[in-house]
Amino acid sequence: MHKSLKFTAALVALLVAATALTACSQASVDVKNATAIIDVRTPDEFAGGHLQGAMNIDVEGANFNAEVSKLDVNGNYIVYCHSGRRAGIAIDTMKSLGFSGTLTNAGGIADATTSTGLPIVTN
Repeated sequence: MHKSLKFTAALVALLVAATALTACSQASVDVKNATAIIDVRTPDEFAGGHLQGAMNIDVEGANFNAEVSKLDVNGNYIVYCHSGRRAGIAIDTMKSLGFSGTLTNAGGIADATTSTGLPIVTN
């Protein structure tokens, strides 16, 4: 019985983890209410392909705070990068700068194009 209980607990944990990953990757992001879509990758990454209509503000660039501070702090922003890590950093920074609207981490560019329905374009 003890082994059966461990197996059941492991199976439940695995199902919960799989459901969480699936739900996250399939979430739809409403671009209609977005003030702007922000690609926080480097300019070179952006030039290689970005979501249609996105603006580029490099979160690791020296001017990130100054550039993002030009935006409406009450706006709703969709933020993405290569994997979602830099988008998370950008959102944390935006919150610390007083942004109070909805800040959505759309993850990496592949996830962002899927969740927003926007195509990837190049300049």
